[in-house]
Amino acid sequence: MKIVKLIGLLAVGGVLAACEGGEGIRRIGDDKSIDGGVNAHHLSTLVAGVWVDPEGCDHWIIDDGVEGYLSERLTPDGLPVCSGVAPPNTAVGPFKAGSPIPDSL
Repeated sequence: MKIVKLIGLLAVGGVLAACEGGEGIRRIGDDKSIDGGVNAHHLSTLVAGVWVDPEGCDHWIIDDGVEGYLSERLTPDGLPVCSGVAPPNTAVGPFKAGSPIPDSL
């Protein structure tokens, strides 16, 4: 059992060491507003739609093909927006626009 723990500890150490990055490699802590993946672009070029949660409140949703982004839609004073734009558990709008990568599911 000790050898399994040692191998696991070395594997975790190797994975964490890879997070350090090097020249030309995007590291954790870099600008999160840029997608550095296959179709690298600034996230502001994507189009958001609205997903309505089970309680009827809105969330911004973006589908980037491989990744997805979701954040709660809030008023300027921090309260949730519950607009009634769609039934609960429904997504509306062009949230898949802006990425040439199709969904695989």
